Amino acid sequence: MKVKTSISLSEDIAARLDQLTSNGQSRSEVIERLLRESFIDMERRARDAKDLEVINRNADELNKEADDVLGFQVDL
Repeated sequence: MKVKTSISLSEDIAARLDQLTSNGQSRSEVIERLLRESFIDMERRARDAKDLEVINRNADELNKEADDVLGFQVDL
């Protein structure tokens, strides 16, 4: 179901939006697509930040394990 809403845009943003509607999509369709992509990107960034936090919290132990593994390699 669609919900009708009204927004005000700066002229430069409206002009860029109009450039994206050249393939026959309406402004609404383009805005909806861009918002969906933005939401997905924000969720990905939040997940990446959590992953990085876990990695940083465990960095010393992970580095020790990596050094141990590297110790088993043989020079060619």
